[in-house]
Amino acid sequence: MNADASASAAGTGADARPEGAGTGRLVLLTTSHRVAPGLLSWPAWQILRAADRVVSADPDHPQLPYLREAGIAVETAAPAARELVDYCVPEARTAVVLTSADGESALTDGLARLAGSGRETMPDLELLPGSYDLPGARLLDLVQVMDQIRAECPWSSVRTHRDLAKYGIEEAYELVEAIEEGDRAELREELGDVLLQVVFHARIAQDDPDEPFSIDDVAGTLVEKLLHRHPHVFGDEDAATPDDVKAHWLRKKAEEKQRESVTEGIPLAQPGLALAAKLASRVRTAGIEVAPPAGDGIGYELLALAVRAEADGVDPEAALRAAARAYRDAVVAAEGSAK
Repeated sequence: MNADASASAAGTGADARPEGAGTGRLVLLTTSHRVAPGLLSWPAWQILRAADRVVSADPDHPQLPYLREAGIAVETAAPAARELVDYCVPEARTAVVLTSADGESALTDGLARLAGSGRETMPDLELLPGSYDLPGARLLDLVQVMDQIRAECPWSSVRTHRDLAKYGIEEAYELVEAIEEGDRAELREELGDVLLQVVFHARIAQDDPDEPFSIDDVAGTLVEKLLHRHPHVFGDEDAATPDDVKAHWLRKKAEEKQRESVTEGIPLAQPGLALAAKLASRVRTAGIEVAPPAGDGIGYELLALAVRAEADGVDPEAALRAAARAYRDAVVAAEGSAK
């Protein structure tokens, strides 16, 4: 083969195109199922309106009704890479592939083979996100999964709030342990387990025949509370220090609750040291002079220690857990030396 023939056979891309010929454009348009269908970016709408051909392999793609309503003809088909290249290149046409949730691996693999062969004139290839996940979008997946579990799982479908109460306590303790141990991977997992309790309880509440509410109601109530208790962030009030923020929080909370006693709202079922410290904190914050009651026995001694710890800025429950872990380590060490 002579040099001219070799060059002709090897020529691809711009070097192989006849002068004035275009190569077209092939766009893979991705969308997020976590964003409401029809909410597409402006570049996505522009390319859809300008395209010579729009195809979707999924006849039930959630975007299809909205595209057709906008006057965009969508062909239900799954053309191979060869077909799309031959469609785009000769006439410099634009084709858009509306990708499915599972992706278009066969198509992209085929395009990669054609482009990598070095013998093909390829259209301009583009991956265009038509919509993006917003922060927190995976929470929508969580709600959807919980709905399905509640509907189809024999165990989960019959659980009640009371059934799950003990798990909420267990998961909260496991979260605290992960925090105190400083294990980041464990912390991430335990936060998920605590979140599961919230979503599970909200899904159970949705089925209540008398007073139903959903996870959206839970989130809405929380948002309203946060907005109201942070006037220095969402309002005109000032807070230069953490103490100022705490003062805002307590004042707003008092306005909301209209409680007759500072002890209202303190769960009496919590561990004893934590309960004693919380009572002492409320008393100190309210500026009430109340000495711990005197009495005989270890309970009163522990109460006095808890009140003193809270006044010194120490969490007595956490301090006792730390000491208990040290005790556990000493026990394990003694067991090891005895073997």
